[in-house]
Amino acid sequence: QVQFVESGGGLVQAGGSLRLSCAPSGSGDIFKYYTMGWYRQAPGSQRDLVASITTSGTTNYADSVQGRFTISRDSAKNTLYLQMSSLNPEDTAVYYCNADVFRLRPETWGQGTQVTVSS
Repeated sequence: QVQFVESGGGLVQAGGSLRLSCAPSGSGDIFKYYTMGWYRQAPGSQRDLVASITTSGTTNYADSVQGRFTISRDSAKNTLYLQMSSLNPEDTAVYYCNADVFRLRPETWGQGTQVTVSS
């Protein structure tokens, strides 16, 4: 059963940068076969998609992060990344990754990684 493990979050001042990482537990070339996404959930809010990358490398971003966040993957390392820059307090949330096809399966979601941006 696949599940994802996120890391790289932390506390950063407004205007700062962070790079998040995500890897699937267990083996399997997940990134070769599925569109992957980074999601975030702020307190009291639903979990929203902020960035995605297809198997062919096409990326898409939510308007709120366009130009500031970059999603990428390293298939050799089986790792997904989210480079975040020009962070602002509205980016504070728990960040998760998942494959698009698994997003409706609760057991595939990891613990996420907390990103806190101070003003």
